[in-house]
This record gives sequence, structure tokens and C-alpha cells, in this order.
Amino acid sequence: QVQLVESGGGLVQAGGSLRLSCAASSSIFSTYGMAWYRQTPGKQRDLVAAITPTGRTNYADSVKGRFTISRDNARNTVYLQMNSLKPEDTAVYYCYSRSTWGEGTQVTVSS
Repeated sequence: QVQLVESGGGLVQAGGSLRLSCAASSSIFSTYGMAWYRQTPGKQRDLVAAITPTGRTNYADSVKGRFTISRDNARNTVYLQMNSLKPEDTAVYYCYSRSTWGEGTQVTVSS
């Protein structure tokens, strides 16, 4: 039932920041767990960060301390604030919830 649309990707220099957004179509968004994944060519799609309906968060070790996931239930939106970006963060980032994937947004970090 839910549809997910990511935005906010782009090209940024190492050390810079980006904020990704994922807008969900569901009026019961507040009951959904949400997550961000990322994938590079030839690699599996890996979990980056997740947030529960009540706001509890988990992060991959590789991004802990640099990325922050948050949600705004009034806007049916989840965010991923990415700071201190590294070239190895370059990937397509996907929003995920309830067995549904967004189309992805490209993040490229230059050295």
C-alpha cells in the first residue's frame, strides 16, 4: 500500500554533508518502521540506518556518529542526515518499509 519517494542525493566533496528525504504515501506512516539502505555496483544492498515507530534508531558501524536518521510523522517523511561524508559512502541510497523499496537516489562523494 505504501509508496516511497527519495530525494536529496547529489555530488558532494569529502567532508561535506547531505540530507536525504523519503516521503511515504500512507496515512498510517506513524506505525511503520523505516530504514535506509545503500548499494554500489557488484555489492549487496546493506542497511545504513533504521528507525522504529517510536523513534528508536540503529546504525551500521560504518556510519555511526556521522549519519542521523529521523522521522516527521506529521509529514510522513523520514530523513537521513549525512555528515563528514567519505568517498566510500558513494552509493545509491534506498528508502525501505514494509517490504517496499523506493527507487533510490544517487549519492556521490568526491575525494
